[in-house]
Amino acid sequence: MLKSFTLASKAAILFGVLGTVGLFVAWTNGRVPNAHAYHSAQELEEFRGAGLDLPIGTNNFFVASGNCSGCHGKDETFPYANRTAAGVDVNPADQWRSSMMGNSAKDPFWRAKVSHEVSVNPGHQAGLEDKCTSCHAPLGRYDKFLSNGGHYSIAEMEQDPLALDGVSCLACHMQGADSAGLIFSGALKFDTNNVVYGPYDAENLFGAPMSNFVGYDPVYGAHVTRAGLCAGCHTLITETADLEGNLTGDHFVEQATYHEWLNSSFNTDADPENGVTCQGCHMPRLYEGIAISALYDFLVTNPDFHRSPYGLHQMVGGNSFMLKLLQQNSTALGLKATSAQFDSSITWTEQLLQQNTLLLDATVVDRSADLASIDVQLTNLAGHKFPSGYPARRAFVELHVRDAAGNTLFRSGNWDPTYEVVGHDEDWEPHHDVITSPDQAQIYEMVMGDVNNNKTTVLERAKTPLKDNRLAPLGFSTSHLSYDTTVIAGVPGTDVDFNRYVNGTEGSGTDIVHYQVPMNGYTGLITITAKVWYQSAPPRWMEEMFAFNTPEIDAFRTMFEAADGTPVLVKEVELTDLSVNIDDLRELGVRIFPNPVRDGQLRIEGISDRITGIEVFDMKGASVAKYVPSGARNWQMTLPQRSATYLVVVRTASRNFVERVVVL
Repeated sequence: MLKSFTLASKAAILFGVLGTVGLFVAWTNGRVPNAHAYHSAQELEEFRGAGLDLPIGTNNFFVASGNCSGCHGKDETFPYANRTAAGVDVNPADQWRSSMMGNSAKDPFWRAKVSHEVSVNPGHQAGLEDKCTSCHAPLGRYDKFLSNGGHYSIAEMEQDPLALDGVSCLACHMQGADSAGLIFSGALKFDTNNVVYGPYDAENLFGAPMSNFVGYDPVYGAHVTRAGLCAGCHTLITETADLEGNLTGDHFVEQATYHEWLNSSFNTDADPENGVTCQGCHMPRLYEGIAISALYDFLVTNPDFHRSPYGLHQMVGGNSFMLKLLQQNSTALGLKATSAQFDSSITWTEQLLQQNTLLLDATVVDRSADLASIDVQLTNLAGHKFPSGYPARRAFVELHVRDAAGNTLFRSGNWDPTYEVVGHDEDWEPHHDVITSPDQAQIYEMVMGDVNNNKTTVLERAKTPLKDNRLAPLGFSTSHLSYDTTVIAGVPGTDVDFNRYVNGTEGSGTDIVHYQVPMNGYTGLITITAKVWYQSAPPRWMEEMFAFNTPEIDAFRTMFEAADGTPVLVKEVELTDLSVNIDDLRELGVRIFPNPVRDGQLRIEGISDRITGIEVFDMKGASVAKYVPSGARNWQMTLPQRSATYLVVVRTASRNFVERVVVL
């Protein structure tokens, strides 16, 4: 358990070896004489914020985040540490404290879900709570595990400030190199030799403050920047229980984000030059030198002690819905982040979703008065499946087709006032290769099946994935060694473009949804908008849990119902199609050539008095050239872009004639 401390004893912990409170005189390291600290205990107390103090103290093996924030938190005394050259504060304590990692033990959805699992199988309470706290409250759970052993309970966690610190500093920085990427499902292995691993080598390492203030020696650990550091919690395999609560001997992969990364082109072992680790995206890098510790002027003023690259401790993911819910209920939940800090985490999260997750494209393949064939292609940019992680998370595609007046001709993937996807089947929506009706929607998700192959959201009842059509990452293969934990399920073999290139080989990281949109005789201009939306906590996922009443479930239900469940827009693309009345222009005596165009020069011959105008559009509906009737029989123009498709619209008083022209 955490030992509590007064302000004076806090200073004694941080600076006890110096034997004074106030302006502390420090030792030298043989190279920097007269190094001195400049923070008083009062200043350190002020850094912790009005009523938002990070916990300070220790248990048998770990210290709390507040102990670390004295040096690695906000610095208010010039010269500033933990800031960029432009003065931007990048201190890890304040970036982390408003993340999902920083609030993992207080996450009300997680607390409700643990309560739900225990309510379904109360005889498994000890094992369930011990398993769940191993990743959500590791400093409490592993202190007990390493001390006396035994299951760690939610009740113990609620009284344990270090456990409530969530995935705090030492949850990552004390993990040993010998287990990274080798153990999973919350089986973390900590180095208890009073060391803290960091990404910087021993050259110019000034470790005395950490050794004396918090009792740990900073050492170099290459593994802290490798994906394997995240594997212990981000691949989770659980035991399966039947509907009576009996364990069946089966296992279910609840999430396998690390193994998805292994089965991708991002894997740095497979491609050391071009691979990207988890930290590369979720802890964005700064490549200017950063002074990473306060207390000593020379660490800031001497570039030899600046660290680069520096990993921002944003711990950014995709769950902006829950971050907003935490922000709205911060006081009730006892959180240690300000509203402004949550705003930052929300912004970083939505930037990651919108800028680094997907590419989206839409194309009109064919068009007649009866039918418009529209392809929507998604390309996964993440180094794992999208969505990944906890199986509630899903993404869905909206396709909206409107006529020239803005009236809806077709819409798939809309959502209703409860934030549920319109047309969602009663149990679960199947994967679609071709969509022909508004009551069909493409939803990328995992659907868990129980021992009877019925949908379940009870994790302990999960036996097999009924559906897992989440977008595979680039390079993903069904022949990879990790495929048994990263299976694709519910995608029919007839969908030949799911994670496949045109030549049929795997690993494209793409999917194409083919929409067959009824036109019902309409031949005018259409505007096509394709959007991809993301939900981390869909309403239907909550139904089984909300059928129970426990304090945790009831509290989360109140928060959930008050929250804005609007899906997060990940990507959007819009185009206008003018491919109407595609008839043979020979009846007008008009010839458009060459097609394809190889030299950029498009020629039109046979212009007569019947023609009221000619206009050339790109595929987004932008006009690139116009011919105004002048009595000339021929017209030549230069098309502005190579490797593109254009629409040439020839107008008469009664109708339009359109021809597609390809420029090579």
